[in-house]
Amino acid sequence: MGVTRKFFSQWQNWLGLLIVTVFVLTALFAPLLSPKNPEAQNVVVQPYLRVPRPPGPGEPLGTLPDQSSVYGALVWGTRDALKFGVSVTTTIFLLGTLIGTLAAFLGGMSNTLLMWTTDIFLAFPVIAGVVFFKQLNNIMLMNLLRDTEYADYTIESIRRFGILETLSTLYSPFMKLNPAALTFALFLWVPYARVMNASVMRLKNVEYVLAAKVSGVKNIRVIFRYLIPNAIAPVLVMAAKDVGALVVMQTTFAFIGLGASTPWASALLSGRDWIFSPKGIVTYWWVFLPVTVALILFGVGWNLLGDGLIEAMNPRSAENNP
Repeated sequence: MGVTRKFFSQWQNWLGLLIVTVFVLTALFAPLLSPKNPEAQNVVVQPYLRVPRPPGPGEPLGTLPDQSSVYGALVWGTRDALKFGVSVTTTIFLLGTLIGTLAAFLGGMSNTLLMWTTDIFLAFPVIAGVVFFKQLNNIMLMNLLRDTEYADYTIESIRRFGILETLSTLYSPFMKLNPAALTFALFLWVPYARVMNASVMRLKNVEYVLAAKVSGVKNIRVIFRYLIPNAIAPVLVMAAKDVGALVVMQTTFAFIGLGASTPWASALLSGRDWIFSPKGIVTYWWVFLPVTVALILFGVGWNLLGDGLIEAMNPRSAENNP
């Protein structure tokens, strides 16, 4: 109850909670707010019509050059951003927490090896991982077969034995993977593991943990009942801040052509030529400003929540918040 009281005693935390709540409600009620999903529409536009239209009746935020609604991209992009940010953050949070806790609990050489492994992952540049998985999607399987001397014979042979359909079934889910999401999940768990490892290393020798071990409590219960709950606060703060940061990173990668396309990145990409044209931002502000403001607010909201959790979960702040 003390943590909750401290959290809600700061107006910044209320602001962060309000911003995040607005995004969550927008994502939940996207079909009601914007019945037409821009990603599900195949709009064919004549070249002479490829001029973004300003806000007006029926289009409160105007249209993009392909005549799709900026408002629709904003609403459905919120759902996409929230789904991506929460799912990827949850993955790296769980992975990092479990690895860091297990390494610290085992100690000795096991801890050393696992922490060396995290150092290797930490040294790997994220953008290189995104490029790798993006290219892997482009060149796998059929492209490799197509480049071989016996490509036609090979494809005909595997089709005859029904192998091609099986390979396509196995390969198609991989093609749908978001390279950015896959890269983030594989490499961004490391900070969580290191923070959790340091916290558990400090806690595993305190009296109540040692007493639990002596009394015969199973290791799995010691980990999940005594260690993780008392060491989890720092990584919870990291997770809250990462939801917004990962969405901004994903949109950036998608905008430059890496990773799967997102409604927000597609909107910015569609209006890129109009943004960079002379007086573009002033004249065609609606192709740039709404999505940019949404990205900024999404990041700010989650960062404010993270900062509020830092203050609320810090025991030393109790003196300043009686």
